[in-house]
Amino acid sequence: MQTVTLGKTGIVTPKNAFGALPIQRISEEAACALLRKAYDAGITFFDTARAYSDSERKIGIALSDVREHIFIASKTMTKDVEGFWKDLETSLHNLKTDYLDFYQFHNPAVCPRPGDGSGLYEAMLEAKAQGKIRHIGITNHRPHVAEEAVRSGLYETLQFPFCYLATETDLALVDLCREQNVGFIAMKGLSGGLITDAKAAYAWMAQYDNVLPIWGVQRESELDDFLACGENPPEMAGEILASIERDRAELLGNFCRACGYCMPCPVGIQISNCARMSQLIRRSPSAGWLTPESQKMMFRIEQCVGCGKCKSKCPYELDTPTLLKRNLEDYKRILAGKEKV
Repeated sequence: MQTVTLGKTGIVTPKNAFGALPIQRISEEAACALLRKAYDAGITFFDTARAYSDSERKIGIALSDVREHIFIASKTMTKDVEGFWKDLETSLHNLKTDYLDFYQFHNPAVCPRPGDGSGLYEAMLEAKAQGKIRHIGITNHRPHVAEEAVRSGLYETLQFPFCYLATETDLALVDLCREQNVGFIAMKGLSGGLITDAKAAYAWMAQYDNVLPIWGVQRESELDDFLACGENPPEMAGEILASIERDRAELLGNFCRACGYCMPCPVGIQISNCARMSQLIRRSPSAGWLTPESQKMMFRIEQCVGCGKCKSKCPYELDTPTLLKRNLEDYKRILAGKEKV
C-alpha cells in the first residue's frame, strides 16, 4: 500500500485515511464496525473534530484498545483559551486517550500566532509541553489563511480541500507545503459528493506523494472502494482519465463546495445542498432529490430575505444567493418535466 510522510512530523501512514465526520450520522454499532474494519485493513490515520457531535466518542469506543497503533487528529473551533482547554479535555475523554497525535485549529478566519492577543497558539504550545498533543496543525478553506499558516513555520500540518477539481491556487499550496516540509492533509476528496468515482479520485490523488487524503466514510461499500484502491492502485489512464476530464469540464468554476461555513441560514435554507442541487441531481440517482422532503427543502429558497450572511461567510467568495436562485429555477424546470435528468 502506498504511504505518505506528513512533512516534518516524520509520521508515515498509508495513503488512505479515515474521515470521521460522516459517522456521526450512523448508529454507534455501525460506526464502530466501520472503524474497526478500516483499522483491520491497515488504515492508521483517523480524523475527527470536537464539532462532529459523537464522532470522537465512537472512535474511542472502537479503537481505544489499539491506540498505540493509530494516529488520531482532532480539531477545535474555539476562539478563546478557556474554550481551547475545555475542547481538548472533552476530546481526550471522548477518544479514551491521554494525547492527540494532531490537534488542529478548525477553519479559523485568521491564522493564530504567538502574541496575537488570543492566547490560542500559546495554549497549543502549553498542551504540547504537557504531552497532551504531539503535533500542531490547522485546517482551512481560505487560501490566503492557509498560505500564511504554511509560510509561518508555526504549523506541522495543513488540512485543506483538495481533489481533481483543484485550481492552480490549490496546486500551488500543495507545492508550498512540500517546500516548507509541512504535511498536507486533503479533505473534500470527493468534493462533498459531487465526485462519485472512487477510482478516479484515488488515482488523481496518488500523483501527489506528499498529500494524505482523508475519505469521508459512512457506508461499508465506500470503505471497500478505497481499500480496494489502496491494494490495487488505479492508473491515471483510459476511462479514468477521461472521466476526470469530463468532470473538470462540467464542474470547474462557480460551484458550492459544501463546506457548510455559510450556515446556519436565518430562515432555515439548507444552503450546502440547495446551492449545488443542479449538480447533485444530475450526478446521483435523481429520485432521491425529487421527494416531497427534497421539494420542501428547495422551495424554502423562496423565503430568502436577502440578508447576505451566507455570501459574506463563504470562504470561496461565491455569490451564494444567486446560486440558490439559479438552482431553484433549474429544479422547477426538472419538476415540470421541461428538462430530463
